[in-house]
Order: sequence, then C-alpha cells, then structure tokens
Amino acid sequence: MTLAFLLTLVGMSLFLPGKSSNDVNGSSREVNGKPIQRLRRTMNNEDKKPNRLIGEKSPYLLQHAFNPVDWYPWGEEAFAKARSEQKPIFLSIGYSTCHWCHVMEHESFENDSIAALMNRDFVCIKVDREERPDIDKVYMAALQAMGQNGGWPMSMFLTPDLKPFFGGTYFPPEGRYGRIGFPELLGRVREIWETQRDKALDSAEGITTFLRTVSIVEPGAVGLDETVMDTCFEQMRKNFDPSFGGFGEGPKFPRPAVFAFLLRYYKKTRNGQALEMAERTLKKMAEGGIYDHVGGGFHRYSVDGEWRVPHFEKMLYDQAQLTLSYLDLYQITRDGQYARVAREILEYVMRDMTDPGGGFYSAEDADSPRPEDVKEIGEGACYLWSKKEILANLGKEHGEIFSFHYGVEESGNAPNDPQHEFTGHNILYIARARSETAKHFSKPETEVQKILEEGRSILFEERAGRPKPHLDDKILTSWNGLMLSAFARGYQILDDQRYLMAAERAAEFVWRSLLKPGDGRLHRRYRDGEAKFDAHLDDYAFLVQGLLDLYEASFDLRFLEHAVQLTEKQILLFQDKLNGGFFDTSGEDPAVLVRMKEQYDGAEPTGNAVAAMNLLRLTSMTANADWRKQADAVFTCFSSVLRKQPSIMPQMVAALDYSMNKVKQIVLVGSRDSSEMHALLREVRSRYLPNKIVLLVGDQEVSQALAELFPFASTLTPLGGKPTAYVCEDYVCRLPTTDWALLRGLLD
Repeated sequence: MTLAFLLTLVGMSLFLPGKSSNDVNGSSREVNGKPIQRLRRTMNNEDKKPNRLIGEKSPYLLQHAFNPVDWYPWGEEAFAKARSEQKPIFLSIGYSTCHWCHVMEHESFENDSIAALMNRDFVCIKVDREERPDIDKVYMAALQAMGQNGGWPMSMFLTPDLKPFFGGTYFPPEGRYGRIGFPELLGRVREIWETQRDKALDSAEGITTFLRTVSIVEPGAVGLDETVMDTCFEQMRKNFDPSFGGFGEGPKFPRPAVFAFLLRYYKKTRNGQALEMAERTLKKMAEGGIYDHVGGGFHRYSVDGEWRVPHFEKMLYDQAQLTLSYLDLYQITRDGQYARVAREILEYVMRDMTDPGGGFYSAEDADSPRPEDVKEIGEGACYLWSKKEILANLGKEHGEIFSFHYGVEESGNAPNDPQHEFTGHNILYIARARSETAKHFSKPETEVQKILEEGRSILFEERAGRPKPHLDDKILTSWNGLMLSAFARGYQILDDQRYLMAAERAAEFVWRSLLKPGDGRLHRRYRDGEAKFDAHLDDYAFLVQGLLDLYEASFDLRFLEHAVQLTEKQILLFQDKLNGGFFDTSGEDPAVLVRMKEQYDGAEPTGNAVAAMNLLRLTSMTANADWRKQADAVFTCFSSVLRKQPSIMPQMVAALDYSMNKVKQIVLVGSRDSSEMHALLREVRSRYLPNKIVLLVGDQEVSQALAELFPFASTLTPLGGKPTAYVCEDYVCRLPTTDWALLRGLLD
C-alpha cells in the first residue's frame, strides 16, 4: 500500500495529534486544544440556482441544494460521469443536524471560488449518513484505516470505481491550527491525480483490500462462559469517572448499552458498584446541561466532563434508549426522579418528534435562528437564557430561587471564551439540590418545588415563541423501532395509556408506510410520502425488538407475528452462513464495496447484538429451537471480541447473559381487561426482570392463534375461571396462582 506516500504529499499537517474536530457522533469545538471559531450562517437562498439535490427528500441533501457546488446524490449518474471523465470523486457525508457539517457548508460549499475548484476537478457527491449508513460505515472504516479519528462531515476522495485513496473530516477554508485549508487540499489532491495517479490507484486498492480483510469477523476457537460479564465490568470500572459519572474525562457521550449491561450485571451479581456506576452517571446526566430542563429530552453529548455544556442537537435514538435506561433504574431503585425523567423524555417525543401519521422524526438541530435576528443562526440559541430574561419572566423573588437552583449567573454560566457563541448566556443545570435551595431561601421544600415547576412551565411558554431549531422530519425504521420499545415499556412501567397508543400508532405507521408490498422487505427511510432505500440489519433488528416489547405491552398477537415474519426475512437477507452472525447489509448493492459487521455498541447498539437478544426472546416465546441456534451462531461469530474486549459490545454481553441463564416464562391466562389481570400484570411490570418473557392467553380465538406460535402456553388454563399466572422455566411451571401477593414471591 502506498498510503504513506500519499500522506507525505498531501501534508502530514492533517494528522497532527490532538482532538479531532469531529468526534464519533458529533463535534468538539477544538482542534489540537485550540478553539475553532464558529462562523454564523444566514438563512437566505434567494436568487440561488438549485443543483441536482433539489429533487431529493433527505433534509441534509436539501440543505445543500442551493450550493454552487455541482452536487450529485449517490448513484450511477455520478459514477458514470467520474468514469467517463476519469475524475476523482469528492464524497461528502454528513447529516442534517450536524453542527460542523453546517460550518463546512457555510465556509466552503457556499463559497463560489471553492465550489468552482470542486466542480472543475472532481465529481462531487453528497450522502446523508442516516439514510445510507452502509456507505458511511465503509468510508468511515477507510478513514480510520488512514490513521484518522472519525467524524462528520466526512470528506473522502475516491477513484471512479469508488475506492478511497484519501480523506479527512472538517477542513477550514484556509489553513488553521495545523490543518490544511480545503482549497489547498483540493489542489494537492488534483496534482496527485494528474501526476502520480498510479500510486493513488495503488493506495486505493490497498485500502480496499485492507477493508475487505478486516471486515471478516472470524469465530473464536474457545467457547464463552459467564466470566465474559466479569471482564466487561472490570474494563468499564477502570475507566469510570467516580465524580461525575460516565467514562473518561470528556467530551462525554451517553452510551445506553453500557447502562443496560451494568444494571443487568447488578441484578445478576448484586455488585453494588455496578449499580453505583449506572446510577451516578444517569443522575449526573439528568442534573446537567445535557438535559433540557425546560422542554425535556437529552442533547447529543457534553463537550466537558461534567455534563454541563452540551452539543445541543437532539437525536431520536438517544431519547429512546435513555428512556429505557431511566425506566430500568426506576424499577430497581423505586426513586421517582428517574420515572420523572423518563416521562419527560416521552412527553417531549410525543410533542415535538411525532409525525401526524404516528411515526417518529429523526432529530432536532443544535443550531437555530437567533431570537434577535431570525436570519442569523447560532448554536444553542433556542436553549440559552440570560438572568435578565429569567427575572423578567418569573419575577424577582421566584426568578432568584430559580436561578440559584439552576446555576443562572448574571454574567452567564457558559464557558468564558469569546470564541464560544454562548458566552455570557446561561445553560440550565441543577447546580444545587432542592433541599439546599429551600434552606437558602428559608422556604419549605414543597413550596420551592412548586416554584421551580411553575418556573419551568413559564419558561417553556416563553421559549415556544422563539425560532425553533431545524427539525429533521425523516422517519427511519431502525430508530422508530427503538422508540417503539421506549413507549411500550413506558406504558408497562408507568401505566400511562397514551404511551401504549403512541407505540401502536408508530408500529402501524411503519407497517403501512415502510414495508414493501408483496415481498415482506422493509424500506429504511420515509419522508414526504416517499419510502426509499433497502433496510439494513439494524432496521430489522431494532424493529423486531420494538414489536416484541409492544406485544408484551398490548398482548396483540399481530405484533408478535410481525416480529416472527421480519426475523425470518432478516435471516434470509443478512445471515453469514460461513462464519455465523449477520452482515449489516444484504450485499445486493454493488456500489457498497464491503459487507461490514459492526463490532461496537456506540450511540446505537450493533444490529447483531440486538438480533441475538431478539432470537433468544423468540425462542422462549415460540419454542422454536432454530432461533436459539441462530443466536448461538452470533455469539460464536463474535467470540474473539467478547473474550478479549467485551466492553466494546456490552449489548452483546447482555444477550450472552440472557442465553446462559434460565429465562422466566410468565404466562398469564384469562381476560386481559379484568381488574384481577391488571393486578397480576402490575406485579410483573413493577420488577426489573431482564431475563423474562411474558405471554397472555386470553379468549378462545386468541388462544388458538397463540397455539400456532407457542403450543405450550395454549395448554394452560385459568384456575376456577379467574385470571391465573404461571411462572415457568424451561417449560416447567411452578404451581399456578391467582393471587398477586403469591405471584410476587414467585418472581423474587
């Protein structure tokens, strides 16, 4: 491979050590410890000529539809142009709520002179990573193979046959802080292509061969046992921040798969440190500025180590998974503050992230128009407050109480750095406990609580009059699957009928709008009346998980039947028959160079981890032994990773734990609508029981349908005509009971 040669020619300044301007799911504001100034954008497309992206549905692509760059969407038209003209491809990958994607657009892609260079020397392609994660993963792996930190915007240079030979992330319009300027980079790449193309092609071939080699996940030779969980915990413990929770020093990203593992590990071992790690992190997050204390919901990540200063975008997958984290913690601790956070997240999603048809939108931007000048856009503008605003809206006395509790300062509590746009403003966070606030103002705690609640309500109404952040209103199958789980389990644990209705409407929307007629396959994305792009492994796996959770909430057999159908299709499309597990893509698109298998549970869990858990749950629900074999093949495939570094795949470790322990099969027999059945369900749903499935055998018609899926459950009958609970393990049941108090003993 001649990669070293290319790095020398293009400039080692691109690879100086230090922070990348873009982290794995967002961006920091520093390069090599120095702040990059965020130039303000303006909202003005008047008198601009649209490019080819104007015909797309992606909000991200449409954001670039009036750039002077001659953008192409990913597809054969662009590929053919590159081949016929023998030009390299400039591939830019990002997403609509990406802060630094906006920066590079404003600085470079809206610049006529830079656009002219791009149009003259390259075929320029734009990709929305959320629509096409298959493309994003391949070139992100290539970028990391080049020795770079990954992030967005991703800027890659490809040969006409789509093989990468050079890349990076954000590039400024001129050299800054050791980073090459984008126009200079374009010139150097053009020179290489024209004068030393053979070496560029050799490099591209070498990188592609390397990607194909490392994408093969070979099964380990030694079996797995429960020590994998201990190793996973120890690896997490060594990196835990005992002061503020989370892992490392910052920036800090929520990683919900870690919480799921830690709480499961606590349940299994009663290791109090595991519970402390999860609870401290979730508590500090809920107190910090990463949480929206006025409107609910979590921002993407914190740029500091204390969860104080957020990157303000809000992603649907964070809301879904963190809802589950707080619900699990509430079940274990019975501390109402965690139930409150879960409720507020769900309320936020229902209010601001739900399509009239029932599906859930993808994200809200970090940037928004400034209230004082709606043509200017600033990061976090919608969420920041001055103390003057607080006092004006809440009054002097209540405003001071509110400010004391939420850390509001006269000069602002945001970082004191003129390069930051929100210097002088306040980011709300819980600076002092409610009890301390009450003591400081010599008021009863109940009165202070009422003042704070009223204050948040008043500020919410005030904020509603501000210009809102951009809403990415595309509907993704995978993220909707995650949100299905959140609403379904929210209903089970918090007993709010609205949550069940939201989950059912979303499931119906996905089935109606994203299922391909006739062949049972899924589309990945829906927007503005159009369903498009073949779904990937995570779309199938996350949706199946949501449907299983929704069945256990509603006991509507349609959802269980849909889950079975999609799992069968998933196996057909993605199974790796040679090495086990599932590929992330079907392999049917020749433009995707490599079939990957994701090996990191990051902001989202891997498709294989969720698929393994789904298969195990379906084994317990349907008594189909083939599901278990498929799950075991997943564990075998990833066994080397699980033995050496299980902490990178905590969701997979959680599935492994499920597979190694006896699952409680809780079968309820009788009318689902009776008060006696509700009492039994309350006992089941009040407990944190990660290794369980719940089935309900209702009227005769439903019993016959259930018998086809799970013959064992359909043989069980109610005692004395009353709703009855059977608690079974490996299809062997304890004595049935109609008494919720006795059921409690069987579950503990």
